[in-house]
Amino acid sequence: MDQLDVLIIGGGLVGASLAIALDGAGLRVALVEAAAARLDLRASDDERNLALACASVNALEVLGVLDGGMPRTPIQRIHVSRRGEFGTLRLDAQALGLPPFGAVIAARELGNALLRRLERCTSLLRIAPAQATALDADAQGATVSFTTPQDEQRLRARLVVGADGSASFVRDALGIGVTRHDYAQSAIVTTLQVERALEGQAYERFTDSGPLALLPLGEHRAGLVLSVPRSEAAATAALDDAAFIERVQQRFGWRAGRLSRPGRRQAFPLARMLAQRTTAPRCVLVGNAAQTVHPLGAQGFNLGLRDALTLAELLREAARDGTDPGADALLARHVERRREDRAATTSFSDDLVRLMGNPFLPLRLARMAGFHFAERIEPLKRQIALRGMGFRGDVSHWGLMQ
Repeated sequence: MDQLDVLIIGGGLVGASLAIALDGAGLRVALVEAAAARLDLRASDDERNLALACASVNALEVLGVLDGGMPRTPIQRIHVSRRGEFGTLRLDAQALGLPPFGAVIAARELGNALLRRLERCTSLLRIAPAQATALDADAQGATVSFTTPQDEQRLRARLVVGADGSASFVRDALGIGVTRHDYAQSAIVTTLQVERALEGQAYERFTDSGPLALLPLGEHRAGLVLSVPRSEAAATAALDDAAFIERVQQRFGWRAGRLSRPGRRQAFPLARMLAQRTTAPRCVLVGNAAQTVHPLGAQGFNLGLRDALTLAELLREAARDGTDPGADALLARHVERRREDRAATTSFSDDLVRLMGNPFLPLRLARMAGFHFAERIEPLKRQIALRGMGFRGDVSHWGLMQ
């Protein structure tokens, strides 16, 4: 059996980005995808939109995934508030001397862009649809068995990358445990019409029932992420348009004027999951296989992309130096480089959800004081903005400020 250098299990946004980042590195790379790759060019009921941090936008542009014609809406300003409490935090990129904080891109459009870029990879072996069924690692490499509609196959690689999502086969096959926290909430995702165009303004609104985010999509359209108790998710998503808009308007307020014309609603359960370790001999986890976080602040995909790009840098270095891409030393370097960002980002989103959702009076007073303080300290606002833009810890060179 011929041995690959890198075998990526999972062809989602993070796995595809890693494969693209390794294109032309002189490594033998394979990407095993659960579903057959297919461009989605039809009108879609998928209303998901991704808020890409500035570092993510930079990286995807350098990798040739995003081009000038890619539909996107820059995030120029961010407004954070808590319903029923005084104080707001307003971040303005231009006022802080920064580029846009990031951009909002339809998940379907980004998926299509990644597929088009994968098709231009010069030496990538793609296997799809395929389902991994077994993983065995030894000192020299790891062997993965998988099934396709035609037959059963095995591939051997010096490094196996688990980029296969929250229910990761690779993580389970390696016996890596997870720490979970169920928020007992669901996020309802859709789009809607706003009376006043957002013009690059994103909103994060906290309420007793959970956070709400409104993302600019250009013109008078906005993306909505509405958190509700899970017991209410199905009923809320099934409301008629008028009742649904009334519910959202009550929680968000009137900063964008009257809301109307909601799109199709999709509900996703919210939970935090952290793999207890992200490496094993000849194997590494990235993206949601390594950690799944609350969508607050839209850090999930951005964090996973930083995992993939850091790993790609180390693997390209190994290819240039002629060293083993699955060596323990390389995996240890990856863990160390990702430690600060992973710990800070996962704890920040979790702590913020708990802090902002707690109605305890002393915490309410502390929140209002915190908003008042942060709003008036420009260096603090700049630091908050830079972290949200993905410039935290050891940043991959692909994502550096352009």
